Amino acid sequence: MSNKSLTALIVGVVLAIVLWNSFYIVSQTERAVMLRFGRIVEPDVKPGLHMKIPYVNSVRKFDARLMTLDSTTSRFLTLEKKALMVDSYAKWRVDDAERFYTATSGMKQIADERLARRLEAALRDQFGKRTLHESVSGQRDELMAQVTNALNRAAQQELGIEVVDVRVKGIDLPREV
Repeated sequence: MSNKSLTALIVGVVLAIVLWNSFYIVSQTERAVMLRFGRIVEPDVKPGLHMKIPYVNSVRKFDARLMTLDSTTSRFLTLEKKALMVDSYAKWRVDDAERFYTATSGMKQIADERLARRLEAALRDQFGKRTLHESVSGQRDELMAQVTNALNRAAQQELGIEVVDVRVKGIDLPREV
């Protein structure tokens, strides 16, 4: 093998690697941001085939499908200071890819932790405004709607997340009772 053919082979392989790293695909079920040396240059990359400058630009993709945050059973006090054990969950999805990336570094675990704290605070507020009877039977649908709205407003501003629904799976009395 001559020097010319060896050089051509090396150049061809390097060119193929660079071209291979220049293209990326964002699917319909994903949201993405393009970074240049760690800074956001394109805040919301649309689904499809795209080009980037290899080794300069990088792309972070996030799942845009509906996700579930299943919170742990928590103890809340009603208006009359009666304790309740509440089990709930929230359905959410990434709404603003740039805000989601800057708030959570694109990590679902961080988003779940922050959203869980917000969910617990919103539930605590709503149960604290209601009596035991209202919490258990009377105003349960209204309670879930108000928690969903409050959580959605806070999550969109802080995390770039849209909270679609919050549901209370179960309300029980504590074991001591």
